[in-house]
Amino acid sequence: MNDQKVQRRQLLLAALSNHNVTTADIREIHLEPGQQSGRHLHPCAVLGYIAEGTAVYQIEGEPLQTLPAGSAFYEPANVIIANFGNASSSDPMTFIAFYLLNGDQELIRMLDTN
Repeated sequence: MNDQKVQRRQLLLAALSNHNVTTADIREIHLEPGQQSGRHLHPCAVLGYIAEGTAVYQIEGEPLQTLPAGSAFYEPANVIIANFGNASSSDPMTFIAFYLLNGDQELIRMLDTN
C-alpha cells in the first residue's frame, strides 16, 4: 500500500452565480506565437487552464493579467473579454477551455473592436 498523501492544490475558485449547467464542452485550443483571439464574449461561463506557454487575459474594464502555464482563469457568461491571446511572439500557447453550457448554446460570440 502506498502511504503517500495525494497532493491537491487549488488553481481557481470561481463563483458561478447559480447557473444551470447541463453540458460541459471541453476543448484544447492552440494559439500560434503572438496570436490573439479578438474581442469577444461567451454566452456560457468558461473555465480555463493554461497547459503550455503564457497567455494574456483581460476582462473589459479590468487590468490585464499574465497567465503562465499552470494558471487557471474564469470568464463569466456574457462578459466582454477585451483581450485573450498568446503573450509570446516566439512560442506557441495551449489552453484547455471548459464551456459550461445550459442547453444548446454557442461557445463564443466575436465582437467589433472599440
